[in-house]
Amino acid sequence: MVYVTSNPVADEIVDYYLDLLPKRLRRGARERLTMISADDPSLRPLSAKLLERPTLLTRIRWAIEDHEDAYLVPYVCTELEYALGKELDLPVQGADPALAYLGTKSGGRELFARVGVAHPLGIEHVYTRADVIAAIARLRAVRPRLGQVVVKLDDGVSGEGNAIVELRGLPRAGTRPELAKIAERVDAMRLQAVNVAPHEYFERLERGGGIVEERIVARELRSPSVQLELSPTGTQVVSTHDQILSDDMCVGCRFPAEPAYARAITEAAERIGAELVAAGAIGRAAIDFIVARNRSGSWSAYAIEINLRKGATTHPLYALELVTGGTYDADAATFRAADGSTRHYVATDYLASPCLSALGNGALFALADRPRLDPDGCGVVFHMLSALTELGRIGMTVIGRTASDAQERFELAQSILLHAAANVESEVAVVA
Repeated sequence: MVYVTSNPVADEIVDYYLDLLPKRLRRGARERLTMISADDPSLRPLSAKLLERPTLLTRIRWAIEDHEDAYLVPYVCTELEYALGKELDLPVQGADPALAYLGTKSGGRELFARVGVAHPLGIEHVYTRADVIAAIARLRAVRPRLGQVVVKLDDGVSGEGNAIVELRGLPRAGTRPELAKIAERVDAMRLQAVNVAPHEYFERLERGGGIVEERIVARELRSPSVQLELSPTGTQVVSTHDQILSDDMCVGCRFPAEPAYARAITEAAERIGAELVAAGAIGRAAIDFIVARNRSGSWSAYAIEINLRKGATTHPLYALELVTGGTYDADAATFRAADGSTRHYVATDYLASPCLSALGNGALFALADRPRLDPDGCGVVFHMLSALTELGRIGMTVIGRTASDAQERFELAQSILLHAAANVESEVAVVA
């Protein structure tokens, strides 16, 4: 494997991950791994950095031992990644950028409609404040008692491109005062991204477009997703997750999704995946849903978004598969380890605290009681370790035999880390 990064990865971090390998793969793993760094901490895409550096491209080519069986695995696929694949003469494992429209909010809604998958009432291709006002009026004409809508940027990620518009208490749909009052509500809409001003939001909307759709409301709502592997031969369901939300933004996930609705969202995702494959998409994709519990206790599922890329659920699943040797059974909505026993996990990329930056990887690995893996593959796998010192943030996938076991382990690991970090920070303050 040739692993390319913007910044060098510390040896202790590389060793940590290699130690997670099964014993049969661990021997000689260091020799089979080639790490190449661009030594460029700027926020530009890694592919752009590599394309500007012919010497680095040559190093990568020389490091590939079997070129015929090699391929490029990026996190996301844009024109840059496809250009890099061309320079390296490697196929790219990911959707062609020409299909990017299918991963926008407008493109997703249109695809849901084509394959007959339920999705919220809404309108695509809005670009201006006036478009948003007109779209809300059209939706109220269809559903006069609409309580809230969500404006979404077509290229928004993790809820950061969303804005909520309150509609309750407006004049009756179709009356003369309606448009002026809708305009007032649009001007007062609540942006999910706290660091974006309304005028900046509308500038982004004008550049890239977006949608307006009803905000599903119920006494109990959940936000599951289905992960697919797309290939020319068909669609494979690799996992389902329940997203953990904070203010409508995804901050983590639980695996697998609740069995009560996992089958329904899986069937819908398979129909969506078949359409994506027919369009030529390959690689990883994820379909986001909202499910609402009905008065009868059953669940209604609504497709929300298509992600034609890897996401925050990709690396936790890889970690689980690596340490357990198991697979996900989509029909049973169950993951079984190699010994046949079930596994669940809770994962996050957002365990953050100012005091965590004081901990550092060295102190983390030195903790006598630090969360770790048991021989059966239950326990904690850390990720985003390079962000610990710089950003005071770390990710972790916490595996248990049951959902409650995984949750309890997660809460314990979080408590241990934050307590240890606070102790280190206080010691540093005393020395200073």
